[in-house]
Amino acid sequence: MTFDPNIAETRFGTGLSPRLAPPATLADMLDRLAGPDRIAARHRIPTWAEAAPTIREFRILSRARRDAADTPTEDEAEAAFAAIRLDATEARDRRLLSVMARHIDTDDGLRERLVAFWASHFTIRPRDPFSAHLVVPTIEQVIRPHVTGRFADMLRAVTTHPLMLVSLDQVDSYGPNSLLGLRRDRGLNENLARELLELHTVGVDGPYDQTDVRQLAKLLTGLTWDRDADPADPPLYRFDMAEPGAETVMGRTFSDEASLDTVLDALDALADHPATARHLAGKFARHFVADTPDPALVARLEAVLVATGGDLMALTEALLTHPSAWDPVPRKVKWPFDFCASALRALAIPAEDLFVLDRQGVTRQFRRPMTVMGQHWDDPPGPEGWPEAAEAWITPQGMAGRIDWAMRVPAEFRPDLPDPRDFVQTALGPLAGEATLFAASAAESRRDGIAVILASTDFNRR
Repeated sequence: MTFDPNIAETRFGTGLSPRLAPPATLADMLDRLAGPDRIAARHRIPTWAEAAPTIREFRILSRARRDAADTPTEDEAEAAFAAIRLDATEARDRRLLSVMARHIDTDDGLRERLVAFWASHFTIRPRDPFSAHLVVPTIEQVIRPHVTGRFADMLRAVTTHPLMLVSLDQVDSYGPNSLLGLRRDRGLNENLARELLELHTVGVDGPYDQTDVRQLAKLLTGLTWDRDADPADPPLYRFDMAEPGAETVMGRTFSDEASLDTVLDALDALADHPATARHLAGKFARHFVADTPDPALVARLEAVLVATGGDLMALTEALLTHPSAWDPVPRKVKWPFDFCASALRALAIPAEDLFVLDRQGVTRQFRRPMTVMGQHWDDPPGPEGWPEAAEAWITPQGMAGRIDWAMRVPAEFRPDLPDPRDFVQTALGPLAGEATLFAASAAESRRDGIAVILASTDFNRR
């Protein structure tokens, strides 16, 4: 293995910066990750329990609007509802800017990359526009604290979180033979069980079938959340919704006592399953190293997960100490968000400059361009998260979006653009190829030169 600080910052971090030195050694890189999460304190994002507006507030105003229909107070109720929707949109924009500010300012870029990876792995896609602004606060609460912890703890936190329960309709899943299921003639919803098996743990090729999905769905009944509850309230376990009796999932029979402990026991069993280690190892290697990673790397990551009981810090260290992780040939493509953030980082844009943008500014500078590039930020195309294959991002439309952004946005944030001959070293250092170096020196203007560098293959790959 040959550690390279430039690869460390571009492949495993948020990009080179003229203001922040890359990690000097692998030990330095891991020490930063194991240390305090300073950037989260600097650019704070509220957790689910602190975020506003809440689902409860939306539901109260929704009922008020419905009850006020065809009455003298209809306009007033409609205005109150419109105001809270605007609050939610603005809160969502602030989250985008805060995450980008972290990418620009951090000296621990690996942590930001790990958060993004696990957030994509556990994609939460709200079913309505009233909770979309709560996705990032949820990630802050259930993903970020666990990226150096145990996978089982992250799985527990994500699976039992109210937003996951609501978005996958677990709150409407009743045991067919439960008290409420029989009384209301309601039945199972298999969404959470299916995603747990297919996406979050053993994988789509794992050792399960439809019977296991249904058995796990029965075991999960009772796990719910009151939509009118305070956001700080934990998820509920309702015995009158839970299917009585024991369930058997992939050959293991769990307690016949319907309880939250039984649910957590099942989640721990899924986290510890050998197929889960295999599934996670493959995804981890594909995300950070190559779309078709070295089988020896995947095998090593799998073995570490099994040996450590799902220790994610050990998983990350195993990745970074494998020779293929430092292959000088870049084989991954930056996601559009990472492209924009690393460009601003290389240009030394102060993170504070982001927060002067109004809603239209956020849309013009980031949301709309990233959508053109293929990433509708904080809303992946499906429950499987963001695609890994380079072909998903390097498309004619996607590249046109990157080129347009590179031509337009840097000068809006920094009218005094640097000399491209200097900037190519700042942004890429020794990773700049001859074609990019020549283009930087031959550009007719600073604006063109910066755009050529940012749109280059060298900058867009890692």
